[in-house]
Amino acid sequence: MALEMRSCTFAYRPWSPPVLSGLDYTLPTGTTVLLGPNGAGKSTLLRLAAGVSRPRTGTVTLDGTPSRARAYRRAVAWMPQQIPAMAGLTAREQVAYTGWLKGMGKTDAWEAAAGALARTDLTALADTRTKRLSGGQLRRLGVASALVHGARVLLLDEPTAGMDPRQRRIFRDTLATLTDRLHILLSTHDVADLAEESDHVTVLDAGRINFSGTTGEFLTHAPEGTAPGRIAEAAYAALSDGPL
Repeated sequence: MALEMRSCTFAYRPWSPPVLSGLDYTLPTGTTVLLGPNGAGKSTLLRLAAGVSRPRTGTVTLDGTPSRARAYRRAVAWMPQQIPAMAGLTAREQVAYTGWLKGMGKTDAWEAAAGALARTDLTALADTRTKRLSGGQLRRLGVASALVHGARVLLLDEPTAGMDPRQRRIFRDTLATLTDRLHILLSTHDVADLAEESDHVTVLDAGRINFSGTTGEFLTHAPEGTAPGRIAEAAYAALSDGPL
């Protein structure tokens, strides 16, 4: 299975300079961390990969299926930076509603929602109103919503933003249980924690990919003598022109 972006150029307005220009990218297997400074185009890349936006030029495909196709949207799930808590809905109802929006029948979506909540360690909160969930719980609810329709690719935009260390640990543990069934691409500022636990790292800067390879290859870019706790950060600095 391969999610591929070929010669993709994208700008938000016809008169604006491109955010991405002639981008070629193939999502590796396992979990890939997407790094880059603010404005590098990380969120835009994820939106194109999710089929939410379409490139001005170029193609986005999954096993040859174009991103505009319904089959593509069923196979690829996207979790944006902001996860809305839908007024009046419980956690299970919100996840089931997402499944229904993806084309599932109501009964199937309701049953699948229970499984998705279990995979993200939220079963105990299934009947809790989403407005009462903490920020970290709401993030995991976003993952459950992305999983409910049986996606094969999971795209996460800054999934650990606003989480405390304990919530980040739970979230990473949740992701670790999914990698045998999903290809995961996530953008993050949490370099030291996530980059060293991922299978691959991609560095995006000014709309172009500066690096894409295994985590081990990424870490070799850290200067010799870097302190153990700063290796991922130093490797990123060596590959990018700007701060995260």
